[in-house]
Amino acid sequence: MSVEEKTRTSGESPREQTSGPILPTVNPEAEKVQPPKAAIPSFVYVIVWITLSSSVILFNKWILDTLNFRYPVILTTYHLSFATIMTQILARYTTLLDGRKTVKMTGRVYLRAIVPIGFFFSLSLICGNLTYLYLSVAFIQMLKATMPVAVLLASWALGVSQPNLKVFLNVSIIVVGVVIASMGEIKFVMIGFVFQMMGIVFEALRLTMVQRLLSSAEFKMDPLVSLYYFAPVCAAMNFAVALVWEIPKVSVDDFYRVGLFTLFLNGLCAFLLNVSVVFLIGKTSSLVLTLCGVLKDVMLVAASMLIWGTIVSPLQFFGYSIALGGMVYYKLGFEALKGYAGEAGRQWAEFGNNRPVLRKISIIVLVLFTILFLLGGVAPSYAPDMVNDAATKMGSKIGMTTV
Repeated sequence: MSVEEKTRTSGESPREQTSGPILPTVNPEAEKVQPPKAAIPSFVYVIVWITLSSSVILFNKWILDTLNFRYPVILTTYHLSFATIMTQILARYTTLLDGRKTVKMTGRVYLRAIVPIGFFFSLSLICGNLTYLYLSVAFIQMLKATMPVAVLLASWALGVSQPNLKVFLNVSIIVVGVVIASMGEIKFVMIGFVFQMMGIVFEALRLTMVQRLLSSAEFKMDPLVSLYYFAPVCAAMNFAVALVWEIPKVSVDDFYRVGLFTLFLNGLCAFLLNVSVVFLIGKTSSLVLTLCGVLKDVMLVAASMLIWGTIVSPLQFFGYSIALGGMVYYKLGFEALKGYAGEAGRQWAEFGNNRPVLRKISIIVLVLFTILFLLGGVAPSYAPDMVNDAATKMGSKIGMTTV
């Protein structure tokens, strides 16, 4: 065989085609762009938190005052017992409380840190609920505006932060506003005022002690994990107070008058509020939290006026406006407010360029609303009882009788 005749047959013979399907070299599913998972918008968390926070306050006021369940310590004990049971269930069957596994909690730490904090937490809840027996929700919210001042003073007293005259002058605006609002309160009850201020002091001490505890990396915990540790000791302390103070006076009829299902919803609402705080903190900024708190307080004042017919004087509106403005300024600072104001101005100018007619309508509506508000607030209003008393005194002086 010659060289030319030598042929290489390897690889020249065609491969037999198989009748089966040809396997793809690339997974077509992997090439498809996976759609992003639908995320819950931040405003949903804000709405849920405002709704639950307002509902708990209005719910407690309704049970203690409207339904005449005059046992605030028992109600607080029930809330904490409910929270203790629910946190234990969540710790066992969900991952919401997995953060507790990173907390180096020992018996010594629990006694030296958790129990004192739980003590002040218990006192703040008791005083806060006692206040509902004497003051309106609107006035209570006005007094709560002093919380930043109390926290600042408590942090100085416990050595968490150093005293600063400039900061103190800033928060003094809040105090001035609350004082003016208190002077305008029509139904001022001293014992209720004292209970509310004591509750604010106890809550400020608790928050400061929590801040000092969380300053250590090994004790970082979210609000729900904190509730997991604090709720049992607070429930025990409140039960001890209720055992002496209220349980001897309460009867089964008091619970049936409120309704067992109503009490269950009240406890569930209070617990869900703590759950919503965990999600809210992780989804929003400090600005949103501050403004949401102000919005919630204003809505509660309005709700108190609508539900219970609470009379809020123009002097209270003026004082409360000063207090809210001072609180926002203290929490955000001048530079942050200046930046937000500049951004708002640019957005408003852009809105005017894009929607000039709608912008004019908005300005007209705002002006009309302001005029109506001023006319309704500045115009004098007289209580019928005061008019009758004045007429009786004048009639007695001139020798006439009044009907």
